[in-house]
Formats: sequence, structure tokens, C-alpha cells
Amino acid sequence: MPDWVDVAAVDEIEAGGVIVVDVNGAEVAVFNIDGEFYALADICTHDGGTLADGTVEGHEIECPRHGARFDIRTGKVTAPPAYEDVTTYPVRVFNGMVQVRDVYPD
Repeated sequence: MPDWVDVAAVDEIEAGGVIVVDVNGAEVAVFNIDGEFYALADICTHDGGTLADGTVEGHEIECPRHGARFDIRTGKVTAPPAYEDVTTYPVRVFNGMVQVRDVYPD
């Protein structure tokens, strides 16, 4: 069964901010958008670049390499050159900690 992994205290991810964490070997970008937390694989499906360094506008992240855009909430592609969605991870706040659920347990 997948496990919940503590990734940061709630106040460690500022509003509009993002951190990259290791969740059992996967690099995961955790975003705070208007007090809601979202997590997705920190890899652009277009060319393998990292997403966390991209520009966030509303609920979208733009890959800094070639401009592909993804919905942070769903991982869905919103603009090419990417055509494959990004993996998303369940997120919750528990006892003041942001937790991400490992969707690919060992």
C-alpha cells in the first residue's frame, strides 16, 4: 500500500511557492497555490526538463525549456510542445505537515 511521506511543514512552502522533494526516489514538485497544496512529477513530458523552475500563472506551470504548460491540479497538458500529461500525487495536510502519497510504492 502506498505511504504518506512528510515533505515540509505547512509554513515552509510560501503562497505561490514550490519545493522539490524526493518521494521514495521520485523527484516531486510541491506547489502552494492560494493555500492549497498540489504535487506533480518534476519532469516535463516533452523533453525531461524540470518543471519547478518554470513560471506559475494561476494553476498552470510553464516549462522553462520549451514552454509546454501543465495544469498543476491535474497534470494535464494545456499547451504544446508536450502532449503527455505529468504524473500527479495525492497531497494532504496532517498535523501541520504537508504530506505526499507515493503512487509507486516499492
